[in-house]
Amino acid sequence: MAPEALPEPSPEAPPAQFTTPSIARRMACWFYEGLLLFGVVFISGYLFGTLSQTRHALDNRHGLQAFLFLIFAIYFTWFWSKGQTLAMKTWRIQVVDTAGLRLTQARALRRYLFSWMWVLPPMMASAPFNLSPIIVSLLCLAWVVIWALSSMLQSRGQYWHDVWAGTQLVDISKP
Repeated sequence: MAPEALPEPSPEAPPAQFTTPSIARRMACWFYEGLLLFGVVFISGYLFGTLSQTRHALDNRHGLQAFLFLIFAIYFTWFWSKGQTLAMKTWRIQVVDTAGLRLTQARALRRYLFSWMWVLPPMMASAPFNLSPIIVSLLCLAWVVIWALSSMLQSRGQYWHDVWAGTQLVDISKP
């Protein structure tokens, strides 16, 4: 049985024709993406440890963080320029530009950089205070909820990093 082809956004279609997925679906997709990234992190960490001959997890951790940042950039930029990650396929969500076209790699990279708004502000705010990891995690969780809910302040219900990157998430579950 051949996999079902996903509908392509029409190049002539105005952005208003697209339906924004519900916030519940987008957050479920976001959570599922995080689960899938555990495998990417595991393989990348193993690869980095092998290539750098790192024997202990805390040795060269900043190098590992930079390596993971690059691996995530490649992962998301490549998949978003194709239209969807695996989690987005599962939840039938597609990322397109404001005209409804597939993202260029440059726009996908811009979206990746802006998407760090999900976690960067609470981490930067907590850094000077040397807070415990549990408190930092709670701050990040609270910020994720605030960031997700702030999309309701945007006219089309898109996340703010999508607005800034010139992208949009669209529902492709309906023909």
